[in-house]
Amino acid sequence: MRISAVVLNFNGAEYISRCLESLSRVKHGAYFFDIYVIDNNSWDDSVKLVQNKFPNANLTINQTNLGFAEGNNVGIRLALENKSDFVWIVNPDVYVAPDSLLNLLAGADNYKNAGIFSPKIYFAPGYEFHRDRYAKKDLGRVIWYAGGNIDWNNLIASHRGVDQVDTGQFDHDIETDFVSGACMLIRSRVFSTTGLLDPKYYLYFEENDLCQRARKFGWRLMYICQSVVWHANAQSTGVGSSLQDYYITRNRLLFGLRYAPLRTKLSLVKQSLNLYLSGRPWQRRAVLDYYTNNLGAGSYQS
Repeated sequence: MRISAVVLNFNGAEYISRCLESLSRVKHGAYFFDIYVIDNNSWDDSVKLVQNKFPNANLTINQTNLGFAEGNNVGIRLALENKSDFVWIVNPDVYVAPDSLLNLLAGADNYKNAGIFSPKIYFAPGYEFHRDRYAKKDLGRVIWYAGGNIDWNNLIASHRGVDQVDTGQFDHDIETDFVSGACMLIRSRVFSTTGLLDPKYYLYFEENDLCQRARKFGWRLMYICQSVVWHANAQSTGVGSSLQDYYITRNRLLFGLRYAPLRTKLSLVKQSLNLYLSGRPWQRRAVLDYYTNNLGAGSYQS
């Protein structure tokens, strides 16, 4: 049995070292374990850092920034070519507990009809949304994700437990509406039914799209409470940035008009017209690009 971790890097020199150090220490039992680092045409020193500090990682350098979806697909294809049984997508601003992988694999053994698995994800200390709210002893135990819920009537995806200090209230495995792309373990057999991440998204919603396709093929999505990782949230994109304005607006339309019920789809169309008339500049451009099928990188990268 073989597991492949895929780490997609874009200018991650400030944080990828901690990610790869944690992966190099992860316990994997009798499984073969490979680490694939896919670089999305970074211009900082992160490529040299990986080459010099982590020579055992399998490094691939893309000639252009392919976005989250296709960038990860490069690593997924390599993992599948190498006959991996599981692909473990780990964002470069995530670091993992030594037993996190074994606990995810135990979940995969317990839930054989599940295809995608998530750990419990904490905020990395100092990266909480409301950092002044917590005592020092709570840092590193503030929940970022403990399963995900989708309100299909309003097309809002939310993280269960976000901002709560972990006191054991989420210490049970549950089936979840979606698994966060920050850290997700995927059976390789899932890809044979669903295909890979959809490059039309480029960035945001692509993992949720994969999750909904997996559910349609009968795969369950599971949150595994004993597996723990930490996330230095939004290090690659910046919270509230114009990049988020563009891709979240456009891809929410793409995702919602694929999967939401009819009433929600009609509401989305109405909301999009309002955004086109009175939204922020990149929101307006996002709406236009959706309706003119300018997907993938779209206008933001062109």
